[in-house]
Amino acid sequence: MRSSLKTFLITLFTLGSLTVHAQKSKPLFPEAPGIVSYTYRKDFQKDMASTLDIVKQNGITDIEFSNLFGRTADDIRKLLDERGIKCSSFGVNYEDAVEKTEVVAANAKKLGAIYVRVAAIPHKGKFTLADAKGAVETFNCVGKTLKEKYGLTFIYHNHGFEFEPYEDGTLYDYIVKNTDKRYVSFELDILWAFFPGQNPAELIKHYPKRYKTLHLKDLRKGVQGNLSGGTSVENDVVLGTGQIDIPAVIKAAKKAGIKHYYIEDESSSSLTQVPLSIAYLQGLKK
Repeated sequence: MRSSLKTFLITLFTLGSLTVHAQKSKPLFPEAPGIVSYTYRKDFQKDMASTLDIVKQNGITDIEFSNLFGRTADDIRKLLDERGIKCSSFGVNYEDAVEKTEVVAANAKKLGAIYVRVAAIPHKGKFTLADAKGAVETFNCVGKTLKEKYGLTFIYHNHGFEFEPYEDGTLYDYIVKNTDKRYVSFELDILWAFFPGQNPAELIKHYPKRYKTLHLKDLRKGVQGNLSGGTSVENDVVLGTGQIDIPAVIKAAKKAGIKHYYIEDESSSSLTQVPLSIAYLQGLKK
């Protein structure tokens, strides 16, 4: 009897161990990532069709366009449709979002985008509370117009300088807390959160309902960050080879329900680095 019980317990323990191992070996990021057009900016400027072919060859079918590259939105949409690629987000500068909201919205709709993204806030010198307050007012206004008139969601992409200390947090916290969540959401650029000293995974956990998209990029080892919002594009390295804890970011983002993960590699080696970053993502395990 004791022998049978012992055998049963050993079998139960073994099956449990195998189950845990199987769970751990499941892919953390089984889907294909998206990409930001800025990654291939020079190539898109020269030959958009062949560059989109490269995107598709990498298994990517989700793109964020941050430029029309001298073409019309209709032309780009035709090229995308021919390749089965979807444009989910359209990036514009701050001034165009404010002064040409209708044109921006029309282009976003033609591209098939659901998000309109702004990636910086004009300011001189150090980013200030006044700059943050102005941005909050602008984002709420533009976001309301985009949502109510065009059915589009406004998202703001951090660029590092917003993390100036303020009260018990930062001016970035001030912007997130004071923008209307009905009209304003966020895109977290994980490098531009890490570079000024923030933990991108913790930011996602802190504001899990505000982020809609991510820019996935990694910072070269040894590079020291600051609040300038600027570093050499050559400091963008293959995901998983830099300083950022990519698995922690992905886990937090998955838990928060983020759907769009755009690789952005601004370096001159993006053509060779992007496939390596994709392989890294698809090799991650839970």
